[in-house]
Amino acid sequence: MTIIKVSNIFAEVEWKEIKNIHLTIYPPNARVHVSAPIGMTEEAVRLFLITKMPWINQRITQILGQNRQTPREYVSGENHYFKGQRYRLKVLYHNAPAKVEIQGNEYIKLYVRDGASAERRAEVLREWYRSEFKSILTSLIAKWEYLLGVKANKWEVKQMKTLWGSCNHSTKNIIFNLELIKKPVRCIEYIVVHELLHIKVRLHNEEYTALLTQYFPNWKQLKEELNEFVV
Repeated sequence: MTIIKVSNIFAEVEWKEIKNIHLTIYPPNARVHVSAPIGMTEEAVRLFLITKMPWINQRITQILGQNRQTPREYVSGENHYFKGQRYRLKVLYHNAPAKVEIQGNEYIKLYVRDGASAERRAEVLREWYRSEFKSILTSLIAKWEYLLGVKANKWEVKQMKTLWGSCNHSTKNIIFNLELIKKPVRCIEYIVVHELLHIKVRLHNEEYTALLTQYFPNWKQLKEELNEFVV
């Protein structure tokens, strides 16, 4: 990975076995990433970035200007997302084990014991998210393993900072980001296909892109939606 500075922008550049250069700016911090074909010179990448500066600046302004939610306190009235839909949190205290329920299309009801700390309320909601996410992943993975003709050795859910998922081509082990449960199911399914395809093809090369397009034709739109959806 190389960092190239153009004007006041720092771009990370990664050389891959691909035909065309790709430019991506990732929320929430407007990280600029370039995937360049092996053999393309650093100067050529710099010139490419210069030609894209108007779009880069516009996109950075858009991302940094998006309304991001304040840090959660897990109290009644907060907005929380589940499968792409926004819900209001309703914290209820009872003398029984903690649990979470969905009430219609408006509320996530979080039941905890009286005096439960913010950390405890966060933990209960997080573990509910994890359980729901694993249920969705189980069916989607089974579906796409069959359609793609692949088999994951193992998959797990973790909290990840920068990736929606990762697949080790050698071990066939896959990790999914827990934050995906807050996204629309169509976006979750795209990441499932994206990672399972890495069992067939390790790199994001032409073969990989062709397969992804064959099995999931609208993946580019979903990728954009996934990275711009506010959670």
